[in-house]
Amino acid sequence: MSPELRLPPYTLSRAPGAPFDPPAEHTAQYGDQPVGRVSIWDGRLAVWLVTRYDDARVVLGDRRFSAAHGHPCYPSRFEAEPPRPRVFFSSQDPPEHGALRSLVARDFLARRVTALRPTIQRLADQLLDEMASENPPVDLVERFAQPLPSLVICDLLGVPYQDHDFFQRAASTVISLHVPMEEKLRSFEALRAFLRDVVNDKRGDPEDDVLSRLAVRVRAGELTAEDAADLGVFLLNTGHETTANMIGLGVAALLDHPDQIPLVVADDDSTARAVEELLRYLTIIHAGQRRFATEDVDLGGVTIRAGDGVVVSLPAANRDPSAFPGSPPDRLDVTRRARHHLAFGHGDHLCLGQQLARAELRIALRSLFERFPGLRLATPLERIPFKHDAQIYGVHALPVRW
Repeated sequence: MSPELRLPPYTLSRAPGAPFDPPAEHTAQYGDQPVGRVSIWDGRLAVWLVTRYDDARVVLGDRRFSAAHGHPCYPSRFEAEPPRPRVFFSSQDPPEHGALRSLVARDFLARRVTALRPTIQRLADQLLDEMASENPPVDLVERFAQPLPSLVICDLLGVPYQDHDFFQRAASTVISLHVPMEEKLRSFEALRAFLRDVVNDKRGDPEDDVLSRLAVRVRAGELTAEDAADLGVFLLNTGHETTANMIGLGVAALLDHPDQIPLVVADDDSTARAVEELLRYLTIIHAGQRRFATEDVDLGGVTIRAGDGVVVSLPAANRDPSAFPGSPPDRLDVTRRARHHLAFGHGDHLCLGQQLARAELRIALRSLFERFPGLRLATPLERIPFKHDAQIYGVHALPVRW
């Protein structure tokens, strides 16, 4: 696949005035060419772009498409990208993926999340109490969207919350698309060292948390302290950064559609349905799910050859009219039944923390809009700083009044 093909680049650029919509180049592919070629690495590599819902499910669910990040055929976001730690199971294929995932899976099961709900509610109420004591405008990201999932994941992992400023900055640096690689590596190593110290502290005095259970495995010789720390980095990053961005962006979308807010808080079922629709409509994992074919596969009317890279646009797949009939899928409709969306992925790599994220989002949105029924933006939407520069979409800040 040579650069002489002059293929259009894979872009994350959104149309002016449409911050909640996927790039138009992605959704335009639903018709005659649902699987098409684009270029990455400044035109130095051609890959297949998949945008249609059914095709996306095939790529994410078929083991003929590999997620092995260290393989030469893997179409990473950057041409020169350091290898990911072995225990980052999102970058592994079965059976190693399942073995690594099982090390921490029990703490993200539905029954564990159900037990956490009172804690999540208490933390949300405390943050809203503090917010109510301030004079608006306030930044909802700083005062609520960012600290709530940080507090929750700290409680779950067993990480001291007083260090949250450090790990939030480090995590944001690691996932930025425009920070120099050297700076990303420094932030990653700082996170790793911090969590290695936490794990080592817990080896002699384990508690009821994820890192304590990993520390017990380290003490038993089943896991190295470095692997335990790397797992902690993975969970800390994914456990707070995604949900924090989803809360901030979800509130921004609802404030841009104020007629939908009463429907969000009508009852528990309405809140749950609204969260699924927001997950579909916004799909914050917007930099593309990456895979490569391990053998020839026919998909969407083309043959993807063994070794070809594939990028799945989840935001586009979640706007596919064939998968979401009824009201147009480019419209936010919190009454839509959208549970089958792909915001958490699909197949072996379906998001481990999806139940926790759902619980946090339901509690966060319901609590916020019940506490502040007059919540509104304190600045025009066009002046909100959206995260076009990050692998996870969201807003850098969200000034609000009530």
